Order: sequence, then structure tokens, then C-alpha cells
Amino acid sequence: MSLPLSVTPARKPFAPLVAFVLLLLGAVFLQNNVGSRQVLLLVVGAALGLTLYHAAFGFTSAWRVFLNDRRGAGLRAQMVMLAIAVVLFFPALGAGTLFGQPVVGLVAPAGVSVVFGAFIFGIGMQLGGGCASGTLFTAGGGNARMLVTLLFFIIGSLIATHHVDWWFSLPAFPAISIVKSFGVMPALALSLALFAIIAAVTVRLEKGRHGQLEEGVTSDHQGLRRFLRGPWPLVWGAIGLALLNYATLALAGRPWGITSAFALWGAKVATELGVNVSSWVFWQIPGNAKALAAPVWEDITSVMDIGIMLGASVAAGLAGRFAPSLKIPLRSLVAAVMGGLLLGYGSRLAYGCNIGAYFSGIASGSLHGWVWLVAAFVGNGVGVKLRPFFFPGERRQIVLNGC
Repeated sequence: MSLPLSVTPARKPFAPLVAFVLLLLGAVFLQNNVGSRQVLLLVVGAALGLTLYHAAFGFTSAWRVFLNDRRGAGLRAQMVMLAIAVVLFFPALGAGTLFGQPVVGLVAPAGVSVVFGAFIFGIGMQLGGGCASGTLFTAGGGNARMLVTLLFFIIGSLIATHHVDWWFSLPAFPAISIVKSFGVMPALALSLALFAIIAAVTVRLEKGRHGQLEEGVTSDHQGLRRFLRGPWPLVWGAIGLALLNYATLALAGRPWGITSAFALWGAKVATELGVNVSSWVFWQIPGNAKALAAPVWEDITSVMDIGIMLGASVAAGLAGRFAPSLKIPLRSLVAAVMGGLLLGYGSRLAYGCNIGAYFSGIASGSLHGWVWLVAAFVGNGVGVKLRPFFFPGERRQIVLNGC
């Protein structure tokens, strides 16, 4: 989800200070209760939130703009991000170690559950107004509507954990890593070629409709002021996200993910309300059972997700855009509820979201990452068609543009 750069709400001068203090307090708490590695992961999460916000690096808006208007800058930025990521990730994953520590990729089976899950996740992106990363950074940046999307994202994730054993029993290819199957260099060549083809297609289609490529984001700020207050060029965001995902790989031993924490948060709340979620098959898997029994601050994904929201809050405050509003039109609110449920349910079925399955999946050389991309893109197409019903302003814009 991108933020309108032309609108600058009244600045809340204490917003970045409060978020920064919370980050410091969180770091001290984690240092005392978990360790320095968890502190560093909180910092990486905050850096991700700041990068996402200042670069307005949205997957949802990038795909919608391309589908509606054939503007492909956002998609090309994603290809740059993926290209940098595979160059960094593949050698480490091929060796199995990074800086002397064991590392593994996010590689999952590709089958019916991934196709359906990614498809409904794509619809949810457009109705909810954001993907997993977009929901976090815009909610952290002060968008009250996205807090609704986040709440129902969590609920949808929890519901899915009650059903995933059935979904995962449906036909699927085994987990396939092209790094392991082909070797590092052939996998790199194949991936980079695919990214180049996708970027070239967006250029051709954009020039075919508009005659030239859209100009990048401009800013009144330069140098350090632009770094602190934004907005950033999309390529800055692409580079930053790739490098920070690599830092996550080094610190956590696996790439960046987001939505497993949402399922965990939902399960912990449900447990406190008397629901015996530990009897569900999903929560009997050793890793999930351990996470459910442990304090939430020991969960890497949870700590990074909180860091993303706090980092986005800092960025929004520095940019003078932290100005939450509870004025949410009814149809937009309904779309947030529906979108959040689809996002949460779909992400569990598809072994992840636009980050865990798409970004980190492809960066891991996983076949399921590419299957997710195709299915989610189709789902976004459906979501784009549904949006004008929930957002009447877009309907008027379509009529004015003659689209």
C-alpha cells in the first residue's frame, strides 16, 4: 500500500520520540530476557518498517497500479529487490552456512493449498488495502483502518490453523529448491533471467500505453534530511529490503517472514479465552507447539513484526504524517474485515505471504514462491475488480479515465 505523497497531515512531533523510546525499552527487555540476537532482530524489524514507509514500498498498490494503468515501476522495483536477494542468498543457502552459522531457506511444497491460499490472499490484498508487510507498516504509520485489517488478519490466520491439516493433505509437489536441484550458479542465472523478463514486459506494456516510463518520486529534502524524512526512491527501498532480509538470514538462520506471528498471537489469545488450540494438529507440530508454549517475546517473527510497526511509526513521525483518523467509511470498513480474513486464511494455506512465500520463498530458490506469485497476481486482478464497490471514489476515477 502506498501513501499519498501530496497530502501532509498535521505533524505529531512526539510520535517518533514515543516509538523510539518503546524501541529502546523493548531492546532492554529483550537483552535481559532473551539475548542480544533478539535485540538485533528487533532493530532489523524497525529498519524494515522505516524502509517500507519512507519508500512507500507496497506490493498491493504496485500490482493494482500495473493492473489498472500499466504503470510498472513498483513491479520493477520488486524485481530489483529479488535480484539482489538471490545474489546474496543463493551462495549462502548452497553452502548451508553464513558467517559460520547454519542457515536454511523458506522452501515449501507447491500444490492446491498454495494456489488457493495465494489466490484468496491476492483478493484480500486489494480489499484489505495492504499485504502482510503493508498492513504492518501502514498500521504502524498511523492508518487506523489498517488496524482493522490487522485484527482480522490475525483472526483469519487462527481459523486457518484449525483447517490446514486438511488443506496440506491435498495434492502437491514436494518442497523443491532450485539451488539444491540445479546448483548455485544455474539457479542464479535462471532467476535473474526471469526477473529481467518480467521487468522487460512491464516496460513494454507501460510504454505501449503511455509512450514513456513514469518519472520517479521527487522530494524537497536531500541527503540526510531525505533519508530521515523521505520520501525515498523505490530503488532505495528495494536495496534496503534485500539487505535487511539478508541480515535476517544471518541473525535468525532463515529469511524474513511475517504471518506466522499473526497465527501465534491469535492462538495465544484464544487459549486465554479457553479455546483448546493445542489440540489442533497445526499446534501439535513440534516447532509450533514450542512457540505456543513459550513467551511471545521469544518468537523471532513476533519481535520483528513489532519492530516493523515501531519503525514505521518513527518514520511517519519524522515525515510529519503520523495523524491517525477514526473516520472510516462503512464500505471501507467492511472491505478491511473481509480483506483481513482472506489475508490471514490465505497466508496459512500458502505457507506464507508476500514476504514469507513470495520474497523470501523466491530468494530461497523455492518453487512454491513462483507458484505463489502467479496465483496471488491473479487474485489481485479479481480484487481490483471488486474494489470500486467498496471504494466509490475509485469507481468515479475509472469513469473519468474512461477505463
